[in-house]
Amino acid sequence: MSNSMIVESKGITIDPYFIPAFDLRSGEIAVLSLLSGAYFQEIKTRLINILTGKVLNEALTISQPLTYVPHFRESWIRRNFYPSTVGRYLKKNAQPDHALAGKIYEHALINKRTRMKTLHESHRQLINLYATLSNTKHIVFDLIGQGPESADIYYRVVKEMVKQGGAAILLDNFRGINDDCTTYIEMELLRP
Repeated sequence: MSNSMIVESKGITIDPYFIPAFDLRSGEIAVLSLLSGAYFQEIKTRLINILTGKVLNEALTISQPLTYVPHFRESWIRRNFYPSTVGRYLKKNAQPDHALAGKIYEHALINKRTRMKTLHESHRQLINLYATLSNTKHIVFDLIGQGPESADIYYRVVKEMVKQGGAAILLDNFRGINDDCTTYIEMELLRP
């Protein structure tokens, strides 16, 4: 397995914040620790757009595209009149022949006819993770909405994918994970 470069950053400025320089290679997990507070969601969204290449940033070189693992969303009309099932969701969003596409069915009480709206947020996020990983092995993700136990399961799935040549960037605002990653970067406030 080669340790090819995925992302090379010279330092990203999202005024008034700065994310110091870092590299991400295959087989690595980088944790970008964002400052919590009123602007966390906005900064996270802007950073996702930069890291996935939707917004160009001259301080960042992306050698292989990264995909953000989305949170499950469903319109009110769809949720109430034609709710998504796990099977339909995976058929639309995952590679059906990939081993991870059906991995969610190993969890108790989840089958193809299970309605997404009846699942806990942690299970919906795990379905999104499996669907995304069936399409790519280079991801950006967060653990928002996860409890400690489900975040641990989610993170173990990502670590296993990384061991197989993948790469991941975790956007987080807690300090507890800095010993269980390849690179840990803390966002800095440039001015108050």
